[in-house]
Amino acid sequence: MIYELRRYTLHPGERDTLLGLFEREFVETQESAGMDVVGHFRDLDAPDTFPWLRAFADMDSRKAALSAFYGGPVWKAHRDAANATMIDSDDVLLLRPAGYGFRRSPRPSVGTAALPSSVYVATICQVDPDATGAFHQFFAERAAPVLAEGGAAPVACFASEHAVNTFPALPVRTGEEVFVWFARFERAEDERVVEVPALEGFLTAAPRRLRLAPAARSALR
Repeated sequence: MIYELRRYTLHPGERDTLLGLFEREFVETQESAGMDVVGHFRDLDAPDTFPWLRAFADMDSRKAALSAFYGGPVWKAHRDAANATMIDSDDVLLLRPAGYGFRRSPRPSVGTAALPSSVYVATICQVDPDATGAFHQFFAERAAPVLAEGGAAPVACFASEHAVNTFPALPVRTGEEVFVWFARFERAEDERVVEVPALEGFLTAAPRRLRLAPAARSALR
């Protein structure tokens, strides 16, 4: 599978506008075009952003699915309204699975307003390209057990996918090596930060944490 972790920067106060449009018009229509809308969120620390995940079977399927959706009638009908909420939509990480996997829930129907109580924390690590293999081994053998013991077990992990972007109309970040893991907490007050000794020795920058509250219709809950 190929994943995109997308994080849009929005005009102030426009998040609910985009979320409403997304949940009403862009979930089932993207999936009918051949992609998987994995999860979409409110960032608890950045209210003028919209983070979400989608997935594809492979890079060829990604090209076909994106071509179908962005060339189709639903996007053409609503793109001006969606784009009007955004300042930037190019913060996109192209990823492949690197262990574990999300536990999905049935997606609530259109019009659902109740928000899940859970919080997902995505930790984004900029890995030294020369230490990629060693980092992956360290994470699996040393870091993941420490995180689990501390109550912040990874529920999904991803690493950079360096394939050529098969749909250049939508840019992705290139020239970097990242590792992303997600932890899930049942409630915001259950969230905890667990320090992993020696982790920074593999990285080129301090890890970045995104605290993500699932939106009403997210399949990650």
